[in-house]
Amino acid sequence: MAHPHDAYDLFIIGGGINGCGIARDAAGRGLSVGLAEKGDLASATSSASTKLFHGGLRYLEYFEFRLVREALIEREVLLRAMPHISWPMRFVLPLHSGMRFDSSTPTSRLLQMVMPWMKGRRPAWLIRLGLFLYDHLGGREILPGTRSLSLNGTPEGAPLQDHYRRAYEYSDCWVEDARLVVLNARDAEARGATILTRTEVTQARREGDLWDVEVMRNGQPQTIKARMLVNAAGPWSAHVLGDIAKLPTRAGIRLVRGSHIVTRRLFDHDKCYFFQGTDGRIIFAIPYEGDFTLIGTTDTDHADPDQPPRCTDQERDYLCAFASRYFKTAITPDDVVWTYSGVRPLYDDGAGSASAATRDYTLTLDADGPPILNVFGGKITTYRKLAESALRKIGAYLPNVGTDWTAGIPLPGGDFPMDGVQALREALRQDYPFLTAPWAARLIRAYGTEARLILGTAKAATDLGQSLGATLTAAEVDWLIDKEYAQSAEDILWRRSKLGLRMTPEDTDKLGNYIAQRLATKSPATE
Repeated sequence: MAHPHDAYDLFIIGGGINGCGIARDAAGRGLSVGLAEKGDLASATSSASTKLFHGGLRYLEYFEFRLVREALIEREVLLRAMPHISWPMRFVLPLHSGMRFDSSTPTSRLLQMVMPWMKGRRPAWLIRLGLFLYDHLGGREILPGTRSLSLNGTPEGAPLQDHYRRAYEYSDCWVEDARLVVLNARDAEARGATILTRTEVTQARREGDLWDVEVMRNGQPQTIKARMLVNAAGPWSAHVLGDIAKLPTRAGIRLVRGSHIVTRRLFDHDKCYFFQGTDGRIIFAIPYEGDFTLIGTTDTDHADPDQPPRCTDQERDYLCAFASRYFKTAITPDDVVWTYSGVRPLYDDGAGSASAATRDYTLTLDADGPPILNVFGGKITTYRKLAESALRKIGAYLPNVGTDWTAGIPLPGGDFPMDGVQALREALRQDYPFLTAPWAARLIRAYGTEARLILGTAKAATDLGQSLGATLTAAEVDWLIDKEYAQSAEDILWRRSKLGLRMTPEDTDKLGNYIAQRLATKSPATE
């Protein structure tokens, strides 16, 4: 850790996936790194994604070939580095004649010109062409390719309405988004970075060849010095640039709200559905947390980053109606057990619709004095590549920024083979016979090889301390507070895990009380 009187090489504002990814990469190259996040890690956009490492099949319609290719190649790099929190999934894309383009896509405008009689329909051959590109742009090694699928009398067809007879099936990957952020932060800290959560940056000004950064931490103002700043504040990046650093900004940020609904489980297999609407939009229906189905997402412009995103009744009803056009059993608002919503800060390229705004990232640099690097846009799949690009730009201003190193280096708990989850689960149950199968599965999916560090020498569940509901124990909560920056019930139930789906209000209160006591006994000196 840099001594408070020294300057950090790099000080990062924002503890989402881009901030934590850059912190990890930079710390691993030997830079002294500090990071401030005003709330909890991943408490904004990075915990509200659709949880996919995907190439972005629909971005092909926008001719975003570089972005899609980079994301496709990256899926497999990421899978190998985090086989506990990320795994391959097969996506089923049912075909029907009513499939439409979003009329603003370049592909749709081109087809309109060349084949006007299609009237905006999205033909099956074009989808097959897209999937062919998807299979071949990114040099797949692990993931199986596309195949055709009959929906008659098959498990994939069973939950769907009978007029869907054919589908394509292709590969993408799932990721636990908020855990990804925390593991990057932990790895950054293990490599020497200082991670400050609940620390708000209130001002940043250039003093000679350093930045003076004012922060509020535990109600106390503090000044931090740094040679270079990284603005990775996501939805607040324009605010950081204009209001905190007082720099002129031309870069437009377009805030797009994506809402999701979670229902009880709607089908009995482990594949996802990719549904195309009559309005040219798409949604996913994804098996979620064992007993649930996740459906999303919407794309709606969102005016103010300080206005917490909520799934509106209108968005909920839209997702229910959209999915009901495919499933035999209609989905109603009564089926929804939870909703969540996130604001994607997209680089404003002047696109007409929210769906059309680019998902690519843009890095800008202001070097009129000590430099500041601004991160705009980006998607979870390309976070590691974005960090490498950022370090290339940083290397022009800070000496001895080493070479790229993160590809294939596992995140904490991910040091096992990609197909090794089942073996880990079985070994864990053998050594800790008191674990139920779902409990062991949850621990391995969350912590990988580190699950054993949490369980320690326990011979019975009671050895793990107070039971706090839904297999959560005091031992696990202590780990999350000591090692993973958790400080509230919400941090644990909705970001470090999704146990909030299974907890009663009484459980939640009990957990809140336990955390409060635990934090009170942690002396300020250890903070």
